[in-house]
Amino acid sequence: MSIELRNITKRFGDVVAVDKVSFTVADGGLIGLLGPSGGGKTTVLRMIAGLENPTDGDILIRGQRVNDLTVQERNIGFVFQGYALFKTMSVFDNIAFGLKIKKWPKNDIKDRIAELMKLFGLTGLDKRFPNQLSGGQRQRVAIARSLAPKPSVLLLDEPFGAVDAKIRQELREWLVRLHDELHVTTVFVTHDQEEAMEVCSRIVIFSRGRLEQMGTPQEVYEQPGNEFVARFIGVMNVLELRVKDGLARTHELAFPAHGASEGQILRVGFRPYAVQISGNPGEFRHRAEIKHIYFLGVNLRVELETPQGLVIRARVSKEEFGRHNVGVGDLVSFQIRNYRVLAREGDALQPETATVHSSPDFDAGI
Repeated sequence: MSIELRNITKRFGDVVAVDKVSFTVADGGLIGLLGPSGGGKTTVLRMIAGLENPTDGDILIRGQRVNDLTVQERNIGFVFQGYALFKTMSVFDNIAFGLKIKKWPKNDIKDRIAELMKLFGLTGLDKRFPNQLSGGQRQRVAIARSLAPKPSVLLLDEPFGAVDAKIRQELREWLVRLHDELHVTTVFVTHDQEEAMEVCSRIVIFSRGRLEQMGTPQEVYEQPGNEFVARFIGVMNVLELRVKDGLARTHELAFPAHGASEGQILRVGFRPYAVQISGNPGEFRHRAEIKHIYFLGVNLRVELETPQGLVIRARVSKEEFGRHNVGVGDLVSFQIRNYRVLAREGDALQPETATVHSSPDFDAGI
């Protein structure tokens, strides 16, 4: 493994910013640390870099414990959200800064800068200053500067947060191509779920300093470990049910109890695409009124409200929805094609409930 964290804890006075976090990053991997503000992801990144010292636990880079090593001794490249370029230095001198500190020979510096300028699409910009560059170009210079000394690990702290949506999308695609070419072990911090899903091969999800789940983008989306992950990654309908007469019920809906005892609370979640709508009010057992329709390009998000006031979000393609010939205020019927039993934040699911329960008409027969 290129990076390994073993029970890392970080306290600031009485505040526990990171609580017994452990995970590994494979050599050459591109991993994302994802979570809301204050979740602990940036603190973890700074501890890997050596900018913060862990209160407890060990950090290993390529098998070596680095807790007591300085930033310079760790051979790590760090890219900050705000670029942190030297305003009075040219592009060339910004990228060369770390190489000069390490006393590289001048000819080697010149060759390395030329290599990076070509690789990063910055050829011809070597004499420009940061204020003469676009936001995307400045971010590329910042990453090139971090990679110039050939670090063993690259750390990116929300690197695309300061650019507009179009440039951010271009930079995401560019970063993936760059990583595929260089294979530098990379840890990427973001609070943007879509960005993490698109860029990273694995995602570590944080909340309140705890590691909630780690997995591939598909795993954390389709197999959320608890309710927090289910809500944070994508959109999830979450229902709180109470077991009565052997069924978990809320409003007009009922689900199997999955071993829960009478009176126990059970929470289930289902993605909007699991909700099937019909323009025929009698096709499915449950009825609802269309309250809102949100245009999302090729898809529509449809907000339904049942007679007892339960709000359900569905997602359907434009073509499919158009076949129903319905609109806001119309009555439709619906069914939930699959769902998942959810654990609370910080808890883990039992193996028997950590699966998706699928049946197109499961709720029609109970």
